Amino acid sequence: MEVVKVKVNNVSKAYPVNQSKSQKILDILKFWQHKTHDDVYYALKDISFEVNAGDSVGLVGLNGAGKSTLSNLLGEVISPTAGTIEINGRSSLIAISAGLNNELSGEENIRMKCLMHGLTEEQINDRFNDIIDFSELGDFIKKPIKTYSSGMKSRLGFAIAVHTDPDVLIVDEALSVGDDTFSNKCIERMKEFQEEGKTIFFVSHSIGQIQKMCNKAIWIHYGKIEAQGDCIPTVGLYGRFIRKYNQFDKEQQLAYKEEQLQNQIGSINEIEVNKENVSKNTLFGLIGVTALFIFSMLSQLNVIPLSHYLNMLKGMF
Repeated sequence: MEVVKVKVNNVSKAYPVNQSKSQKILDILKFWQHKTHDDVYYALKDISFEVNAGDSVGLVGLNGAGKSTLSNLLGEVISPTAGTIEINGRSSLIAISAGLNNELSGEENIRMKCLMHGLTEEQINDRFNDIIDFSELGDFIKKPIKTYSSGMKSRLGFAIAVHTDPDVLIVDEALSVGDDTFSNKCIERMKEFQEEGKTIFFVSHSIGQIQKMCNKAIWIHYGKIEAQGDCIPTVGLYGRFIRKYNQFDKEQQLAYKEEQLQNQIGSINEIEVNKENVSKNTLFGLIGVTALFIFSMLSQLNVIPLSHYLNMLKGMF
């Protein structure tokens, strides 16, 4: 009997349109009030799907279609505006620099990210050298993340994520910035996860790579699911669309994008907002981000030792 690993139910993610920076700050400070904005941009609107344990799902779509928004939702980086996401187990998002602190070194980021994933200090120590070896960063592992290239950040993020033993792995374009040798190494590791029955979401612009890696696919088109199901036919539909789209000249492509984006503007009243998530997540996000910033700065200034900073993170997560 197949076990449902991920269930996405009528999920929408909306953002206010033309909201000033000052208004955004006021909205955060007034976290106890539920606010509705007349016009919102739907990055995703009313999407639903189920994924079984052991499935590898390719996420395809044009730039701006909503793939990264879905990745962040599945990785629990952000919460849906409406609808529910049920994940049976722990998820881990691999995206360029996702969750990494630019002011900390690679080594410090390893400990921070592992704590965030719920690993104990003993587990972190056991895996620490393996993570460093897998990343192939050499002496750069001791330098601040802000000195890293996109490819180096991706290497570190992938190395950390695959050593936290996630039940659901979300890979968002993380292999697009590295060299072929490291990308192939990552793909081999993902194949090992597949053999172990892990569930994988794989975002890539390479149709061939998705066909090679995935048994299922979801085509996201400007906030909505255009097609989903077995990988080959679903990706085939997307491929035919891309061939037709590429026949447009630049002006036609721009006009098409603008028309689709305009269709993503709507009223927040069109959906049933998760009011509890809005208030709770904003409150805990505000407290968490503020605490992380303060402790990070104090650590950088040597006012408090790094161990205290990491222990604080452990308590939060």
